[in-house]
Amino acid sequence: MDFNIKTMAEYDAEGKSPEVLFWVGCAGSFDDRAKKITKAFCKILNKIGVEFAVLGQEESCTGDPAKRAGNEFVFQMMALTNIEVLNAYEVKKIVTACPHCFNTLKNEYPSLGGNFEVIHHTQFLRKLMEDGRLKIEGGAFKGKKITFHDPCYLGRANDEYEAPRVLLEKLDAELVEMKRCKTNGLCCGAGGAQMFKEPEKGKKDINIERTEEALSSEPKIIATGCPFCNTMMTDGVKHFNKNEEVAVKDIVELLAEAEDL
Repeated sequence: MDFNIKTMAEYDAEGKSPEVLFWVGCAGSFDDRAKKITKAFCKILNKIGVEFAVLGQEESCTGDPAKRAGNEFVFQMMALTNIEVLNAYEVKKIVTACPHCFNTLKNEYPSLGGNFEVIHHTQFLRKLMEDGRLKIEGGAFKGKKITFHDPCYLGRANDEYEAPRVLLEKLDAELVEMKRCKTNGLCCGAGGAQMFKEPEKGKKDINIERTEEALSSEPKIIATGCPFCNTMMTDGVKHFNKNEEVAVKDIVELLAEAEDL
């Protein structure tokens, strides 16, 4: 990165507050593929002059995997630690590129004393675009066929289907919907932790089923809005030996490419 990303601690030392806290998440911090999504989002925010900060070393897992696995005690331990840090900095608005973090921070934290405005990165970018702060020129993708895979924790869990599509339409691409999309969307598998374990016995892995649906419309790009979906769909594309023909990209990566960042 050719610019410095400040932490909340640095802002606090200056007696200032950023416009928004960027919650990076475990995938965006440690997974090499997801790091590219993190960087693309930061480049966009930096280019248009959005003042944002990260927690850096003070950020830990939201506790979502522990909660979904049924370990409520570990979840609450992790959540309360995060809430204490966030409240100490008087954080009001959080944006994240991970729907799992988004859902947990938005819906699970309030009952533990963590009351924040939590926004998915596609929602945040859509608002910036509507406010005239973000200008999207999609010439690089003009006429290219793109299909969007709805992340479960963004779509069916939080009823957000439009923000990603509004952004994709601004790229002048041809947006084609899968047979199962929006409220009828099919999980890629990582909502059920299939990214972290061997699948159960069955006729077909769920990400293979979902990738088949995506490939049936012959897209050039499968767009995602979640680092876990990105991994599962990428693995699916590789399974069909289509990785030379079909790219799997997060929406912010497409926007960053459109802006040549």
